Amino acid sequence: MPVTVKDVAKLAGVSAATVSRVINNDPRISLKTREKVIKCIEKLGYQTNDIARSLKISKTHTVGFLCPDIPNDFFMSIAKGVEDELRKYGYSLIICSSNGNIDEELERIKLLCSKCVDGIIIIPSTNKGEHFNFINSMKIPAVLVDRLVEDFTADAVLVDNVNGSYSAIEHIINSGYKRIGFIGGDMRLTTAKERYEGYIRALKDYCIPIEEDIIKFGDFSIESGYNLMGELMALKKCPDYVFISNYFMHIGATKYLVENNNSYPISIASYDDMELSSILGFCKVLIRQPMTEIGSRAVKTLMLRIEDDSTGFPQIIRLKTQLICK
Repeated sequence: MPVTVKDVAKLAGVSAATVSRVINNDPRISLKTREKVIKCIEKLGYQTNDIARSLKISKTHTVGFLCPDIPNDFFMSIAKGVEDELRKYGYSLIICSSNGNIDEELERIKLLCSKCVDGIIIIPSTNKGEHFNFINSMKIPAVLVDRLVEDFTADAVLVDNVNGSYSAIEHIINSGYKRIGFIGGDMRLTTAKERYEGYIRALKDYCIPIEEDIIKFGDFSIESGYNLMGELMALKKCPDYVFISNYFMHIGATKYLVENNNSYPISIASYDDMELSSILGFCKVLIRQPMTEIGSRAVKTLMLRIEDDSTGFPQIIRLKTQLICK
């Protein structure tokens, strides 16, 4: 038998009239009651798509921004680009963190949907995306930023990670270095995988042997950069140059070299040009990402979808990086 309004009302512990008011986006319904009813609607599968359309009759002029870690400078720089662009459209921003956890990611998505945001911009915490399909069930457009995921189709704004890494390695090789180490992130993430691909491609193009012992993988954290630089420095033959594929591992690697009074003549190239990047010792090359533009382009793409323009869906936008030599 099909699920009815009465079934939803019984599960939620409210009247059928209250369920109807939630479906019709009645402003008299409290957020707490609204969230409870929507969860019951989802659980029972009561005409999810029709209800989603009803819940979105009027725009709230708000957009959700979901990222793995709010204190992360890179993510918040993108968020600033998002907010600046949203102001041009008369929109406000709601920022949430998934804490790098899929379960929390889904809970935050449900929270944003319950607040009737008009769209969501997501920096995924992992490569998994099946749970993002909840957004589709609520008929809310979404744009991915920085990373792609599996099992979820959406517009995305990324940078050209492969050529960014390639340009750095090519510059290092042309400067006379041949033994170039690598410190990368979780290879399940788009950013980690593509930056490693650029590193490998450059070495192959210049006929430089790939040495597995000077290639290390971590998780894009300060601690990971610290530990992996320690592993490289413990080798009998250390690399002359190390390419580090994100800002936080760069900080960790530099911290290791400073704390251990490193006297070995090693230089660092790093992805990301952040506030402290220019003053970190050992660093000679940086890859600058257009963080503000990433946020701006994500908003422009999202606004097309909010206005029901499906032209070219899904768009995968790749922005150029810039090589900075110190």
